[in-house]
Amino acid sequence: MKKTLFSALAALALFSISYSASAQTATPGITARQHNEQARIHQGVRSGELTRAEAARLKAREADIRQDKRVAKADGVVTRDERQDIRKDERQTSRAIYRQKHDGQVRR
Repeated sequence: MKKTLFSALAALALFSISYSASAQTATPGITARQHNEQARIHQGVRSGELTRAEAARLKAREADIRQDKRVAKADGVVTRDERQDIRKDERQTSRAIYRQKHDGQVRR
């Protein structure tokens, strides 16, 4: 009986530790936004609103954001300041996507 109770408590403790660790590095809002921005870039390329050079620059910015996200998660905790920095970069990139799609340049 004691062994069963002890093993159940140990399993519960391990589960709660792993769950809390994954919750600290979870960035679902950032991930969803990245997917949305990638879709906007691809749509702009398909429609001709973005030139190849514009798309390449925007994709490079997205890659930088993904790298920042990996660095933030590396220590196991994404801090409030790290999230704010990533979200700031995302806002700037989102505005850049809009500006590039509406700047009048078209792919031939």
